[in-house]
Amino acid sequence: MELTRTVVDQTTQIPLQFGGDLIGLAILFLVLAVVAGIAGASGVAGLSMSIAKWLVIIFVVLAIVSFVL
Repeated sequence: MELTRTVVDQTTQIPLQFGGDLIGLAILFLVLAVVAGIAGASGVAGLSMSIAKWLVIIFVVLAIVSFVL
C-alpha cells in the first residue's frame, strides 16, 4: 500500500507596505526631544521634535492612502 501526498503550490500575496515602524520612530524621537529638553539641549530637542512631527505626518498620509486603495 503506497501513500501519496499531493502538494498544492500556494502563493501568498503580501501587500506593499512601507514604513511599518514610523510610529515607533516618532515616539523614539519624541522621547529624545523630551530628554534633550530637560537636559537643556534646545537645538537637539527642536530637531528631534521636528523629525517626530514629520514621521507622524508621513504615517498618517500612508495610512490614508492604504485605506483608500
